[in-house]
Amino acid sequence: MNTRKSMKRAAKQVLKRHYWFLVLVCLIASFLGTEFGNSLRLLEIYDISEEESTAGTGVTTGRVHVEAEEAIRQALKGNTAEGEAISSEIRQQAIDSTKAKGNEVFGHSQGIFAQIANSIQSGQVFIILISAIRSLGVSGSTILHAFVVLAMLAWLFFWAFFANIYGVISRRIFLECRTYPHVLPHRFLFLFRVKRWLRTVFTMLMAELFQFLWYFTIIGGVIKHYSYALVPYIVAENPDLNWREVIGLSRRMMKGHKWQFFLADLSFLGWWILDAVTMGLLSIFFLNPYRMAFFCEMYAEVRREAKENGIFGSERLCDTYLYEIPSRSVLEEAYGNLVTLMDEPLPEYTRLRGIRGFMAQNFGITIFNRKDEDAFREAYRKKHARRQAEAVLDAQIYPIRLFILPEAGKRERQDYLQCMRRYSIPTLILMFFIFSFLGWCWEVGIHLIEDGVFVNRGVLHGPWLPIYGSGSILILTLLYRFRRNPGLMFVATVVLCGVIEYFTSVYLEYMHNGMKWWDYSGYFLNLDGRICGEGLLIFGLGGLAITYLTAPLLDNYLRKIPYRISVPVCLILIGAFLVDQSYSKRYPNEGAGITDYKGAYVEEIEHANL
Repeated sequence: MNTRKSMKRAAKQVLKRHYWFLVLVCLIASFLGTEFGNSLRLLEIYDISEEESTAGTGVTTGRVHVEAEEAIRQALKGNTAEGEAISSEIRQQAIDSTKAKGNEVFGHSQGIFAQIANSIQSGQVFIILISAIRSLGVSGSTILHAFVVLAMLAWLFFWAFFANIYGVISRRIFLECRTYPHVLPHRFLFLFRVKRWLRTVFTMLMAELFQFLWYFTIIGGVIKHYSYALVPYIVAENPDLNWREVIGLSRRMMKGHKWQFFLADLSFLGWWILDAVTMGLLSIFFLNPYRMAFFCEMYAEVRREAKENGIFGSERLCDTYLYEIPSRSVLEEAYGNLVTLMDEPLPEYTRLRGIRGFMAQNFGITIFNRKDEDAFREAYRKKHARRQAEAVLDAQIYPIRLFILPEAGKRERQDYLQCMRRYSIPTLILMFFIFSFLGWCWEVGIHLIEDGVFVNRGVLHGPWLPIYGSGSILILTLLYRFRRNPGLMFVATVVLCGVIEYFTSVYLEYMHNGMKWWDYSGYFLNLDGRICGEGLLIFGLGGLAITYLTAPLLDNYLRKIPYRISVPVCLILIGAFLVDQSYSKRYPNEGAGITDYKGAYVEEIEHANL
């Protein structure tokens, strides 16, 4: 068996190659509570005593919790009116806190986030549910018992079907990182893809049950902890095994190795002491992934010895390419279609040069719809497929076709929604007005639903809100290079839209003597009332929809319009827009429901006091 020192050296090399990815894997385990729970002690929120209040809010946190419990207790007793009165007082305190200096960012009077937070904090959501159940003639004690049972069942469901099997998923990822330079994020779903999720759930439940029963014998619990230590590793390698095979194989493989694993645990004692000094930071950023990588090395060594010694059941540990890189010939035999793809010529298309090439490559803009644009999109699709094929054939990622169980394939994206396309200037102009009009419809519709009154929203008098159109076009152009990664695209969209909305608000107030066309004061996570977290989340999701769905669909139709029609239409729309801009600069659109409103929290407070 390799020495502990050599295995730790190998573990550090694995961690060095996949550092941030493995840190994330362990951090998820900490949040789920399956492993490394002590790593989050730096983030623990301790209850504030009744004498201590939240800075700047004037609201005593401990007292709010007590009052919310009292409101729920009154509702359980049947005193619904009294419970609602207490709940309303708590909500009012949260609204009042919006006015407190230094607490404007965490508004509690407007927006969906604020309503959700207030409903939960005040106990209102529970009071409504209790009242509905009591109207059916159910007693308060029965409701309370039902809540307890449902809460326990919900927790057990989450623990069994998600948290408890995450140990298998994380070990699979670590084992792949041990052998291959790259591991793709979809490997988190490998149990789904091989359709062995439920079998893994049952296997881990049985292992936990036996471990729990053995703890009643005290010393037996410690011994069996190491006897069952290989269960998640074995399932990660072969999730097709049933629970009896897995537990039995772990016990046989650990015979003669339990003391070595115990000493390995003790060898990290010095690290644990240092971790205590850093309040868990060392665990998060080094110790947790390091230990996981080390024990994966130990499992690989124990597995090798088990197969050499012919331990019964070890022949079922047959995922050979989880531990060794397959040869090129083996990969080419399994991925014959990828070999053919590598030999296929790419469609030819004209490569733009100079300023046109710069605009096309960096912003996805062309002057007109080029005739070979379809060839460009097809070339990009094949280039992307080639990069993936190269990664597989060069053994950069685990070859899923060589896994012992077939994985469900992913449907290919339809070509008509290919997002890596370049938009012509006429198309971008038309989409600017389309998205400006849709934004106007959105704003008018919200006001019509909430207040029952039609209001022409926006600074301009025409049926368009240019902030929506310009934001959409900037997402399609400035963020062109982010389209390959939806996660980065979402983050970049949120940042871009936040900057646009914030500075548009500043500009409008400066140009119109402090007049405001929107104010997010009272919304949760707002900045100077100009932007808020709720709106940015919607913009981020909307930006993804525009990039990957709406804009490609529109482009498929707009590019069919002849230039003799699209160019005059663009000129007419631009002319009407400039006239509206010129007129609105002197006579901006204002009035009731547009600029004539009070601060959001003031309006909410006055309404609550009526």
